[in-house]
Amino acid sequence: MHHPQTLQIIDFLRHYLDHIIIGILGLMSLIMLWKTLERTWFYARMNLADYADTHQLDIALERGLTPIYTIGANAPYVGLLGTVIGILITFYDIGQQGGQIDIAQIMVGLALALKATALGILVAIPSVIFYNLLTRKATVRRHQWQSAFAPQAE
Repeated sequence: MHHPQTLQIIDFLRHYLDHIIIGILGLMSLIMLWKTLERTWFYARMNLADYADTHQLDIALERGLTPIYTIGANAPYVGLLGTVIGILITFYDIGQQGGQIDIAQIMVGLALALKATALGILVAIPSVIFYNLLTRKATVRRHQWQSAFAPQAE
């Protein structure tokens, strides 16, 4: 016996899962790109003389990096969630066929489910690369400030 709610949920996911996962990953990509461009512009134009101490400097340098890191760390999990749900739907469909298994249909269902993981990885890789580049740039700017403005121990 099948619960009507279960059928509605499976049917909803069958029709909208790709849109939901691609939408979430697309939003994550846009946020990551925006933050990367904003930080790149900020680092290029910042005036180191505006910062009286390293605490103020560090706050300014590190602002906006957390979302880039968070997206890089979590995008694969969003993709994996899409894959797991896609495989769940495929297994549900196999169960509904009552023993009449169409291997081609199963393979197509599994292949389509795996694309969500691939998309998650495609979002994560540039996020991690940009995060690493930006944290390196922040370190360089911090060292430049220390060389120019920190009291020199003699």
